[in-house]
Amino acid sequence: MTESDDRDWLILLRTPGFGARRLREGLVARGGAPALLRWLARHPDALDAEGRAWIEQPDDTVLANDLAWLAGDGQLMLRCTEEDFPPQLEAIPDPPAVLFVKGDASLLLRPQVAIVGARRAQEPGLANARRFAAELAGAGLLVTSGMADGIDGAAHTAALDAGEATVAVIATGPDRVYPRKHHALARRIAEQGAIVSEYPPGTPSLPGQFPQRNRIIAGLSLGVVVIEAGLRSGSLITARYAGEQGREVFALPGSIHNPLAEGCHSLIAEGARLVQRPDEVLATLAPAAMELGAELRARLASGGGAAGAGSRKTGPFDWRQDEEYRRLLDVMGYDPASLDALVDTTGLSPGALSSMLLILELEGEIAGLPGNRFQRVVR
Repeated sequence: MTESDDRDWLILLRTPGFGARRLREGLVARGGAPALLRWLARHPDALDAEGRAWIEQPDDTVLANDLAWLAGDGQLMLRCTEEDFPPQLEAIPDPPAVLFVKGDASLLLRPQVAIVGARRAQEPGLANARRFAAELAGAGLLVTSGMADGIDGAAHTAALDAGEATVAVIATGPDRVYPRKHHALARRIAEQGAIVSEYPPGTPSLPGQFPQRNRIIAGLSLGVVVIEAGLRSGSLITARYAGEQGREVFALPGSIHNPLAEGCHSLIAEGARLVQRPDEVLATLAPAAMELGAELRARLASGGGAAGAGSRKTGPFDWRQDEEYRRLLDVMGYDPASLDALVDTTGLSPGALSSMLLILELEGEIAGLPGNRFQRVVR
Protein backbone atom coordinates (compact mmCIF):
# COMPACT_ATOMS: atom_id res chain seq x y z
CA MET A 1 0.00 0.00 0.00
CA THR A 2 1.16 3.53 -0.78
CA GLU A 3 1.11 6.50 1.58
CA SER A 4 -1.77 7.88 -0.49
CA ASP A 5 -3.77 4.69 0.12
CA ASP A 6 -2.99 4.87 3.83
CA ARG A 7 -4.09 8.50 3.94
CA ASP A 8 -7.43 7.69 2.24
CA TRP A 9 -8.13 4.93 4.74
CA LEU A 10 -7.16 7.13 7.68
CA ILE A 11 -9.44 9.95 6.50
CA LEU A 12 -12.34 7.50 6.30
CA LEU A 13 -11.55 5.93 9.67
CA ARG A 14 -11.48 9.32 11.34
CA THR A 15 -14.67 10.62 9.71
CA PRO A 16 -17.04 11.51 12.59
CA GLY A 17 -20.26 9.53 12.62
CA PHE A 18 -19.14 7.11 9.90
CA GLY A 19 -18.07 3.99 11.79
CA ALA A 20 -16.71 0.59 10.79
CA ARG A 21 -20.00 -0.80 9.49
CA ARG A 22 -20.65 2.05 7.06
CA LEU A 23 -17.01 2.03 6.01
CA ARG A 24 -17.13 -1.66 5.17
CA GLU A 25 -20.41 -1.25 3.28
CA GLY A 26 -19.04 1.75 1.42
CA LEU A 27 -15.88 -0.08 0.38
CA VAL A 28 -17.96 -2.84 -1.20
CA ALA A 29 -20.42 -0.45 -2.84
CA ARG A 30 -17.83 1.98 -4.23
CA GLY A 31 -14.94 -0.37 -4.96
CA GLY A 32 -12.28 0.85 -2.56
CA ALA A 33 -11.18 3.65 -0.27
CA PRO A 34 -10.26 6.28 -2.92
CA ALA A 35 -13.57 5.79 -4.75
CA LEU A 36 -15.54 5.90 -1.49
CA LEU A 37 -13.78 9.11 -0.47
CA ARG A 38 -14.63 10.73 -3.83
CA TRP A 39 -18.25 9.58 -3.52
CA LEU A 40 -18.60 11.09 -0.05
CA ALA A 41 -17.17 14.38 -1.31
CA ARG A 42 -19.86 14.42 -4.02
CA HIS A 43 -22.65 13.31 -1.66
CA PRO A 44 -22.24 15.39 1.51
CA ASP A 45 -25.78 14.54 2.62
CA ALA A 46 -24.51 11.05 3.44
CA LEU A 47 -22.74 12.53 6.49
CA ASP A 48 -23.66 14.75 9.40
CA ALA A 49 -22.28 18.29 9.67
CA GLU A 50 -19.16 17.21 11.56
CA GLY A 51 -18.43 14.43 9.08
CA ARG A 52 -18.89 16.78 6.11
CA ALA A 53 -16.51 19.32 7.62
CA TRP A 54 -13.86 16.61 8.13
CA ILE A 55 -14.13 15.26 4.56
CA GLU A 56 -13.91 18.78 3.15
CA GLN A 57 -10.86 19.69 5.22
CA PRO A 58 -9.13 16.84 7.08
CA ASP A 59 -6.65 17.76 9.79
CA ASP A 60 -3.25 17.33 8.14
CA THR A 61 -1.43 17.34 11.47
CA VAL A 62 -3.48 14.41 12.77
CA LEU A 63 -3.02 12.47 9.53
CA ALA A 64 0.72 13.18 9.49
CA ASN A 65 1.00 11.75 13.00
CA ASP A 66 -0.94 8.65 11.91
CA LEU A 67 1.35 8.15 8.91
CA ALA A 68 4.43 8.66 11.06
CA TRP A 69 3.24 5.88 13.37
CA LEU A 70 2.65 3.56 10.42
CA ALA A 71 6.21 4.24 9.24
CA GLY A 72 7.56 2.82 12.51
CA ASP A 73 9.24 -0.57 12.61
CA GLY A 74 6.78 -3.44 13.02
CA GLN A 75 3.73 -1.15 12.92
CA LEU A 76 0.98 -1.46 10.35
CA MET A 77 -2.68 -0.95 9.54
CA LEU A 78 -4.30 -4.27 8.63
CA ARG A 79 -7.34 -3.65 6.43
CA CYS A 80 -10.44 -5.82 6.21
CA THR A 81 -9.86 -6.08 2.45
CA GLU A 82 -6.50 -7.83 2.89
CA GLU A 83 -6.16 -11.60 2.82
CA ASP A 84 -4.28 -11.63 6.13
CA PHE A 85 -7.11 -9.92 8.00
CA PRO A 86 -8.26 -12.42 10.67
CA PRO A 87 -11.14 -14.44 9.19
CA GLN A 88 -12.48 -15.09 12.70
CA LEU A 89 -13.59 -11.46 12.89
CA GLU A 90 -15.67 -11.63 9.72
CA ALA A 91 -18.28 -13.76 11.49
CA ILE A 92 -18.90 -11.39 14.40
CA PRO A 93 -21.49 -8.60 14.55
CA ASP A 94 -19.98 -5.19 13.79
CA PRO A 95 -16.48 -6.35 12.85
CA PRO A 96 -13.73 -3.72 12.76
CA ALA A 97 -12.73 -2.25 9.43
CA VAL A 98 -9.03 -2.14 10.31
CA LEU A 99 -6.67 -3.29 13.02
CA PHE A 100 -3.62 -1.27 13.97
CA VAL A 101 -0.92 -3.78 14.87
CA LYS A 102 2.38 -3.32 16.65
CA GLY A 103 4.37 -6.54 16.42
CA ASP A 104 3.79 -9.74 14.45
CA ALA A 105 0.47 -9.42 12.61
CA SER A 106 0.64 -13.02 11.34
CA LEU A 107 -0.07 -14.20 14.90
CA LEU A 108 -3.66 -13.00 14.51
CA LEU A 109 -4.24 -15.87 12.11
CA ARG A 110 -3.37 -18.49 14.71
CA PRO A 111 -6.05 -20.17 16.84
CA GLN A 112 -6.36 -18.22 20.05
CA VAL A 113 -7.80 -18.63 23.52
CA ALA A 114 -8.78 -15.57 25.55
CA ILE A 115 -8.00 -15.48 29.26
CA VAL A 116 -9.77 -12.66 31.10
CA GLY A 117 -10.84 -11.77 34.61
CA ALA A 118 -10.85 -9.28 37.44
CA ARG A 119 -8.50 -6.32 37.55
CA ARG A 120 -8.24 -6.63 41.33
CA ALA A 121 -7.76 -10.37 41.27
CA GLN A 122 -6.61 -12.24 44.35
CA GLU A 123 -3.43 -14.31 44.39
CA PRO A 124 -5.20 -17.67 43.79
CA GLY A 125 -6.84 -16.19 40.70
CA LEU A 126 -3.56 -14.76 39.44
CA ALA A 127 -1.90 -18.15 40.00
CA ASN A 128 -4.65 -19.85 37.97
CA ALA A 129 -4.25 -17.29 35.18
CA ARG A 130 -0.52 -17.96 35.04
CA ARG A 131 -1.00 -21.73 35.05
CA PHE A 132 -3.70 -21.77 32.37
CA ALA A 133 -1.83 -19.30 30.15
CA ALA A 134 1.50 -21.13 30.34
CA GLU A 135 0.02 -24.57 29.67
CA LEU A 136 -2.36 -23.50 26.90
CA ALA A 137 0.38 -21.47 25.19
CA GLY A 138 2.74 -24.41 25.45
CA ALA A 139 0.11 -26.63 23.84
CA GLY A 140 -0.07 -24.40 20.75
CA LEU A 141 -2.92 -21.99 21.50
CA LEU A 142 -2.10 -18.30 21.37
CA VAL A 143 -3.13 -16.52 24.57
CA THR A 144 -5.11 -13.34 23.93
CA SER A 145 -6.26 -10.80 26.49
CA GLY A 146 -6.76 -7.07 27.06
CA MET A 147 -3.52 -6.04 28.85
CA ALA A 148 -5.56 -4.80 31.82
CA ASP A 149 -4.32 -5.07 35.36
CA GLY A 150 -4.90 -8.33 37.26
CA ILE A 151 -5.82 -11.49 35.33
CA ASP A 152 -5.07 -10.04 31.88
CA GLY A 153 -1.55 -8.97 32.81
CA ALA A 154 -0.83 -12.25 34.57
CA ALA A 155 -1.92 -14.27 31.51
CA HIS A 156 0.20 -12.21 29.08
CA THR A 157 3.24 -12.39 31.35
CA ALA A 158 2.97 -16.15 31.87
CA ALA A 159 2.74 -16.82 28.13
CA LEU A 160 5.80 -14.64 27.51
CA ASP A 161 7.74 -16.24 30.36
CA ALA A 162 6.98 -19.64 28.81
CA GLY A 163 8.71 -18.46 25.63
CA GLU A 164 5.46 -18.11 23.70
CA ALA A 165 3.80 -15.21 21.90
CA THR A 166 0.70 -13.43 23.16
CA VAL A 167 -1.76 -10.90 21.72
CA ALA A 168 -3.06 -7.86 23.59
CA VAL A 169 -6.20 -6.18 22.25
CA ILE A 170 -6.31 -2.68 23.72
CA ALA A 171 -8.99 0.00 24.01
CA THR A 172 -6.76 2.98 23.15
CA GLY A 173 -4.68 3.91 20.15
CA PRO A 174 -1.80 1.50 19.45
CA ASP A 175 0.68 4.10 20.67
CA ARG A 176 -0.88 4.38 24.13
CA VAL A 177 -0.42 2.10 27.14
CA TYR A 178 -3.20 1.66 29.67
CA PRO A 179 -2.72 1.15 32.55
CA ARG A 180 0.54 3.09 32.68
CA LYS A 181 2.16 0.45 34.90
CA HIS A 182 2.19 -1.93 31.92
CA HIS A 183 4.73 -0.07 29.78
CA ALA A 184 7.34 -2.80 30.28
CA LEU A 185 4.77 -5.51 29.57
CA ALA A 186 3.64 -3.70 26.42
CA ARG A 187 7.22 -3.64 25.14
CA ARG A 188 7.58 -7.38 25.73
CA ILE A 189 4.29 -8.11 23.97
CA ALA A 190 5.25 -6.00 20.95
CA GLU A 191 8.62 -7.77 20.75
CA GLN A 192 7.34 -11.35 21.20
CA GLY A 193 3.72 -11.04 20.11
CA ALA A 194 1.37 -8.31 18.95
CA ILE A 195 -0.54 -5.33 20.32
CA VAL A 196 -3.80 -4.74 18.46
CA SER A 197 -6.31 -1.88 18.38
CA GLU A 198 -9.13 -0.79 16.12
CA TYR A 199 -8.51 2.80 17.22
CA PRO A 200 -6.03 5.05 15.37
CA PRO A 201 -2.89 6.42 17.01
CA GLY A 202 -3.41 9.01 19.70
CA THR A 203 -6.83 7.73 20.79
CA PRO A 204 -7.08 8.18 24.58
CA SER A 205 -8.66 5.82 27.08
CA LEU A 206 -12.45 6.34 27.18
CA PRO A 207 -14.90 4.12 29.12
CA GLY A 208 -17.11 3.17 26.16
CA GLN A 209 -14.17 1.79 24.22
CA PHE A 210 -13.47 -1.07 26.63
CA PRO A 211 -16.71 -3.00 25.97
CA GLN A 212 -16.14 -2.46 22.24
CA ARG A 213 -12.62 -3.84 22.61
CA ASN A 214 -14.00 -6.93 24.31
CA ARG A 215 -15.94 -8.00 21.22
CA ILE A 216 -12.61 -8.25 19.35
CA ILE A 217 -10.98 -10.29 22.10
CA ALA A 218 -13.90 -12.72 21.94
CA GLY A 219 -14.02 -12.65 18.15
CA LEU A 220 -10.36 -13.52 17.67
CA SER A 221 -10.59 -16.45 20.07
CA LEU A 222 -11.97 -19.95 19.79
CA GLY A 223 -12.98 -19.72 23.43
CA VAL A 224 -12.88 -17.43 26.45
CA VAL A 225 -11.65 -18.56 29.88
CA VAL A 226 -12.96 -16.39 32.73
CA ILE A 227 -10.87 -16.51 35.92
CA GLU A 228 -12.26 -14.52 38.84
CA ALA A 229 -14.97 -12.01 37.96
CA GLY A 230 -17.47 -10.07 39.99
CA LEU A 231 -21.05 -9.70 38.86
CA ARG A 232 -20.23 -6.33 37.24
CA SER A 233 -16.90 -7.34 35.75
CA GLY A 234 -16.10 -6.33 32.19
CA SER A 235 -14.97 -9.93 31.71
CA LEU A 236 -18.63 -10.95 31.66
CA ILE A 237 -19.10 -8.66 28.66
CA THR A 238 -16.33 -10.55 26.87
CA ALA A 239 -17.99 -13.84 27.82
CA ARG A 240 -21.35 -12.61 26.58
CA TYR A 241 -19.83 -11.58 23.25
CA ALA A 242 -18.18 -15.01 23.00
CA GLY A 243 -21.49 -16.78 23.58
CA GLU A 244 -23.25 -14.61 21.01
CA GLN A 245 -20.48 -15.27 18.50
CA GLY A 246 -20.69 -19.04 18.94
CA ARG A 247 -17.40 -19.33 20.84
CA GLU A 248 -16.84 -21.58 23.84
CA VAL A 249 -17.12 -19.99 27.28
CA PHE A 250 -15.22 -21.51 30.21
CA ALA A 251 -15.35 -20.41 33.84
CA LEU A 252 -13.35 -21.42 36.88
CA PRO A 253 -15.41 -21.97 40.04
CA GLY A 254 -14.43 -20.45 43.37
CA SER A 255 -15.51 -20.09 46.97
CA ILE A 256 -19.12 -19.10 47.55
CA HIS A 257 -17.73 -16.55 50.01
CA ASN A 258 -15.57 -14.83 47.37
CA PRO A 259 -17.30 -11.92 45.56
CA LEU A 260 -14.87 -12.38 42.67
CA ALA A 261 -16.28 -15.87 42.08
CA GLU A 262 -19.86 -14.68 41.70
CA GLY A 263 -19.45 -13.75 38.03
CA CYS A 264 -17.94 -17.14 37.19
CA HIS A 265 -20.72 -18.95 39.07
CA SER A 266 -23.30 -16.90 37.17
CA LEU A 267 -21.71 -17.90 33.86
CA ILE A 268 -21.70 -21.57 34.85
CA ALA A 269 -25.38 -21.34 35.81
CA GLU A 270 -26.07 -19.87 32.36
CA GLY A 271 -24.33 -22.73 30.56
CA ALA A 272 -20.61 -21.95 30.55
CA ARG A 273 -18.29 -24.95 30.87
CA LEU A 274 -16.95 -25.42 34.38
CA VAL A 275 -13.22 -26.11 34.13
CA GLN A 276 -10.54 -26.76 36.70
CA ARG A 277 -7.56 -27.73 34.52
CA PRO A 278 -6.03 -26.32 31.30
CA ASP A 279 -6.25 -29.70 29.56
CA GLU A 280 -10.06 -29.49 29.77
CA VAL A 281 -9.94 -26.29 27.73
CA LEU A 282 -7.46 -27.74 25.26
CA ALA A 283 -9.52 -30.90 24.69
CA THR A 284 -12.56 -28.79 23.83
CA LEU A 285 -10.78 -26.31 21.55
CA ALA A 286 -8.31 -28.56 19.70
CA PRO A 287 -10.82 -29.73 17.01
CA ALA A 288 -11.90 -26.14 16.36
CA ALA A 289 -8.26 -25.07 16.14
CA MET A 290 -7.57 -27.67 13.47
CA GLU A 291 -10.69 -26.65 11.54
CA LEU A 292 -9.67 -23.00 11.63
CA GLY A 293 -6.18 -23.83 10.42
CA ALA A 294 -7.49 -25.85 7.48
CA GLU A 295 -10.11 -23.22 6.64
CA LEU A 296 -7.57 -20.43 6.75
CA ARG A 297 -5.16 -22.25 4.48
CA ALA A 298 -7.93 -22.93 1.95
CA ARG A 299 -8.99 -19.28 2.09
CA LEU A 300 -5.47 -17.95 1.55
CA ALA A 301 -4.75 -20.48 -1.18
CA SER A 302 -7.82 -19.28 -3.09
CA GLY A 303 -6.76 -15.65 -2.72
CA GLY A 304 -9.90 -14.81 -0.79
CA GLY A 305 -9.90 -11.59 1.21
CA ALA A 306 -12.44 -10.30 3.65
CA ALA A 307 -15.23 -10.46 1.11
CA GLY A 308 -15.14 -14.23 1.03
CA ALA A 309 -14.28 -14.88 4.64
CA GLY A 310 -17.80 -15.65 5.74
CA SER A 311 -17.94 -19.01 3.98
CA ARG A 312 -16.86 -22.03 5.94
CA LYS A 313 -15.16 -25.16 4.71
CA THR A 314 -17.11 -28.34 5.32
CA GLY A 315 -15.96 -31.93 5.59
CA PRO A 316 -12.93 -33.45 7.30
CA PHE A 317 -9.42 -32.35 6.39
CA ASP A 318 -6.57 -34.85 6.20
CA TRP A 319 -3.20 -33.15 5.94
CA ARG A 320 -1.57 -36.46 5.02
CA GLN A 321 -3.26 -36.31 1.62
CA ASP A 322 -1.95 -32.82 0.92
CA GLU A 323 1.24 -32.59 -1.13
CA GLU A 324 2.26 -29.20 0.32
CA TYR A 325 2.18 -30.55 3.90
CA ARG A 326 4.46 -33.41 2.91
CA ARG A 327 6.77 -30.99 1.11
CA LEU A 328 6.85 -28.70 4.15
CA LEU A 329 7.95 -31.56 6.40
CA ASP A 330 10.67 -32.51 3.92
CA VAL A 331 11.93 -28.93 3.76
CA MET A 332 12.00 -28.58 7.55
CA GLY A 333 14.29 -31.49 8.20
CA TYR A 334 14.95 -32.02 11.91
CA ASP A 335 16.75 -28.80 12.82
CA PRO A 336 14.89 -25.82 14.35
CA ALA A 337 13.65 -23.39 11.70
CA SER A 338 12.09 -19.95 12.12
CA LEU A 339 8.83 -18.96 10.48
CA ASP A 340 10.64 -16.37 8.35
CA ALA A 341 13.13 -18.97 7.12
CA LEU A 342 10.31 -21.36 6.20
CA VAL A 343 8.51 -18.58 4.33
CA ASP A 344 11.67 -17.99 2.29
CA THR A 345 12.23 -21.71 1.69
CA THR A 346 8.68 -22.72 0.79
CA GLY A 347 7.42 -19.56 -0.90
CA LEU A 348 4.19 -19.79 1.12
CA SER A 349 2.63 -16.74 2.74
CA PRO A 350 3.07 -16.33 6.52
CA GLY A 351 -0.66 -16.82 7.05
CA ALA A 352 -0.90 -20.06 5.08
CA LEU A 353 2.31 -21.39 6.60
CA SER A 354 1.17 -20.56 10.15
CA SER A 355 -2.04 -22.52 9.69
CA MET A 356 -0.14 -25.53 8.31
CA LEU A 357 2.35 -25.47 11.17
CA LEU A 358 -0.45 -25.31 13.70
CA ILE A 359 -2.14 -28.41 12.28
CA LEU A 360 1.17 -30.29 12.23
CA GLU A 361 1.84 -29.23 15.83
CA LEU A 362 -1.59 -30.40 16.98
CA GLU A 363 -0.98 -33.69 15.18
CA GLY A 364 2.32 -34.14 17.03
CA GLU A 365 4.43 -33.97 13.88
CA ILE A 366 6.32 -30.82 14.88
CA ALA A 367 7.04 -28.91 18.10
CA GLY A 368 6.84 -25.17 18.59
CA LEU A 369 10.00 -23.64 20.09
CA PRO A 370 10.66 -20.23 21.67
CA GLY A 371 11.29 -17.42 19.21
CA ASN A 372 8.58 -18.50 16.75
CA ARG A 373 10.68 -21.50 15.65
CA PHE A 374 9.57 -25.02 14.79
CA GLN A 375 11.16 -28.44 14.68
CA ARG A 376 10.07 -31.86 13.45
CA VAL A 377 9.47 -34.49 16.10
CA VAL A 378 11.65 -37.58 15.80
CA ARG A 379 9.47 -40.69 15.81
